[in-house]
Amino acid sequence: MTASSAPAPRPSLLGTGLPPFYCPLERDLLHPEAKQVEARATEWLDAFGLYPDPVERAWGLATHSADFSCRIIPDGNVEALLLFTEWNYWANAVDDWQDSGSDEVGTGAVVEHGARLLRTIEDPGASVLPEGPMTRALLDLVGRTHALLTPYELRRFVEGTRDWLLGAAWRAAQAEAGTMPGLNDFVAMGPLANGTRFSLTWSDVARGDRLPADVLCSPALTALTDAAGFVVSADNDLFSYDKDDHLVPREVNLVNVLAHQENCSPAEAVPLAVALRDRVMVLFTRLRAQLESSADTAGGVDGELRRHLAALGHYMAGSIAWQSSAPRYASPRNRHELPLAEARLALQYADAPSVDATEPPDLPALASWWRRVRD
Repeated sequence: MTASSAPAPRPSLLGTGLPPFYCPLERDLLHPEAKQVEARATEWLDAFGLYPDPVERAWGLATHSADFSCRIIPDGNVEALLLFTEWNYWANAVDDWQDSGSDEVGTGAVVEHGARLLRTIEDPGASVLPEGPMTRALLDLVGRTHALLTPYELRRFVEGTRDWLLGAAWRAAQAEAGTMPGLNDFVAMGPLANGTRFSLTWSDVARGDRLPADVLCSPALTALTDAAGFVVSADNDLFSYDKDDHLVPREVNLVNVLAHQENCSPAEAVPLAVALRDRVMVLFTRLRAQLESSADTAGGVDGELRRHLAALGHYMAGSIAWQSSAPRYASPRNRHELPLAEARLALQYADAPSVDATEPPDLPALASWWRRVRD
């Protein structure tokens, strides 16, 4: 998995390149105001002094959080998109702290910080976080978020943040215990750290769509959202593998879980990860088509439902495009002193899934999604 602009100082444990990605979704979309959003977000970061020195600033910007935000939300209100982008830069700074491997970042610290963060989002006047640039930036984000979102949208955002923090705490607990979870446990809880609902809330906010709760939380749409989150999480485990391959014990991700279960190398586990990911992608396309066909009978929300279903596809396809060009992954910090601005990971798309199976996998944590698909 070598960045195209310079050879990696040491080879990837996954082999010489990333596998092709099966993605039968609309691709290569980008919000027309992406450059403006990136410039304004960078000004905001600098105004709050989010990064303590030029090196940390370089690595913070290497997340390309603006590109991520503008690819998964390729249309809609610019101010909402800007706020979401700033949230992503801030959250990536927290994520890097959680993944640092430092002895100070144990399960207790992750849980403690997560609980205080959630209370601050719900009640910015609670004063439960220490003074500093990160807290000042957070309070600015929270104040503007409260002003922009409706009470229900804010509740959705809090729940999405809770997913992210709960998943991060679970992964931290596994690492602290020095254990590699079983595959069913991992697919049930690991993708929570991806923060799928954290992101999707902003897709609806930017477009001004407000699906009724009984539609948004219906069993079929819940399964579809979870399936999208699993695919994005699996893809991230491939794109980000090199970034964390120095950690001992090994990072808790799909590749390492499968390698542990099958007693094989990470490279040998990649096809297994891709096969499982592709089966879920096929399930996603079938279930989304089913929901699209029923949108005409969804009363007055059919247009909003269709846009929400499209947004799920933008989330998945946009994440792939973003990760392939983010220096955070293409020139990872454990191999480079500074990110390489032009680094890219060679990206290929597969014309078909790597497996023909359409039946549910033998994993209770995933199998329930297939029950939502009508024959």
